[in-house]
Amino acid sequence: MLAAGKGKRMRSELPKVLQPLARRPLLGHVLAAARALGPERIHLVVGHGADEVRAAVGDAADLDWVTQEQQLGTGHAVQMALPGIPAGAQVLVLMGDAPLVSPETLSAVIRDAGDGFGILSAVVPEPHGYGRIVRGADGAVERIVEEADADAPTRAIREVNSGMATAPAAALTGWLAEVGRDNAQGEIYLTDCAAAARAGGATVSATVARAPEEILGANDRWQRAVLEREHQRRVARGLCAAGATLMDPARIDVRGTLTVAAGVVIDVNAVFEGDNALAEGVSVGAHCVLTDCRLGPGTRVHPHSVLEGVVTEGECDIGPFARLRPGTVLGRETRVGNFVETKKAVLGRGSKASHLSYLGDTEIGAEVNIGAGTITCNYDGVNKHRTVIGDRAFIGSDTQLVAPVEVGAGATIGAGSTITKTAPPDALTLSRARQVTVENWKRPKKK
Repeated sequence: MLAAGKGKRMRSELPKVLQPLARRPLLGHVLAAARALGPERIHLVVGHGADEVRAAVGDAADLDWVTQEQQLGTGHAVQMALPGIPAGAQVLVLMGDAPLVSPETLSAVIRDAGDGFGILSAVVPEPHGYGRIVRGADGAVERIVEEADADAPTRAIREVNSGMATAPAAALTGWLAEVGRDNAQGEIYLTDCAAAARAGGATVSATVARAPEEILGANDRWQRAVLEREHQRRVARGLCAAGATLMDPARIDVRGTLTVAAGVVIDVNAVFEGDNALAEGVSVGAHCVLTDCRLGPGTRVHPHSVLEGVVTEGECDIGPFARLRPGTVLGRETRVGNFVETKKAVLGRGSKASHLSYLGDTEIGAEVNIGAGTITCNYDGVNKHRTVIGDRAFIGSDTQLVAPVEVGAGATIGAGSTITKTAPPDALTLSRARQVTVENWKRPKKK
């Protein structure tokens, strides 16, 4: 796997293969495709930013790290890795910045190559920048010509080389030894192995990718953006196949994994980060952001809501403009409305906090009503404390519950109260300053 390039055109200190695609490095997508093939080893050839790449990828048991001190071409990069590969192995060379290639396509390349030299090609509408596949009258691959070395007729060819190739390790070692650097770049081209293989009587095959997008790499930020949209289009198609309705497949971003059941509806500009799962009948409104959420059947998330680490147990309403933070668990028939924030809050069945409240480190029973402006004062400046509210309690508007504190089942808290001690069950508890009216008071006038 070739991952030594700097990527100057990215205009970034981050190595090219670590540029993000759906919040995952380009290289991470390629590694996933490679591992799906079940290889004995993955040899990562690194150069620019090698330490950063290693830190991002991690030292997995199946990885062998190879450093290419001088970047003298793709063939040279492969030569750096070959000493660590058994002579009888089948080698597959992948590009670390081509994240859309599929395991199925790579398997086809290996199958078609047999004991010869096999490459992955694609027919593209605009071949600029790619090496061209030159075939003979019989359709067999004769050679691969890099664009810098191509004449005008060769540049008109629309079948291009992806850079990904396969061959037996021993044969590949021999062919690369025959390849020189007599070209416009002064580099050792892996593609020159095609001519060396033919000269030695081996077959050369070119497997055309099912979709030309599979060979796309990212040399600059625009190409990375194009890859992002193509990746998201593929994800959207998969979600529709699983039974989801997308109001606009071009306006959804999945930056991780999203599992959907039949009947899920997702409105425009929804963003899913991390690992999310939506059960039957879940609806997600426009402009919502969900991170690591598990939403139960029938959950409705209204527009402009932000959910992170939320679990719902069934039908409930969230938002609009709600912010639910990690540790929030909502029972069935609950409602967390507009401008409500929760954190480590558990709401029992049928409980409601309809608007303008903060509920943190809170355990709320069933059928509880939380009035507007309620705050659980859970932080004393050093430690967090818990608030417990029993079933069927009624918390009046503009109430402050100073934790640690408990409100009994069936209790009623009068609006505007500050509760610092246990409120007994089935009783009215309130704390208010006495209301007075100042007689003969006049409002000041501007001089």
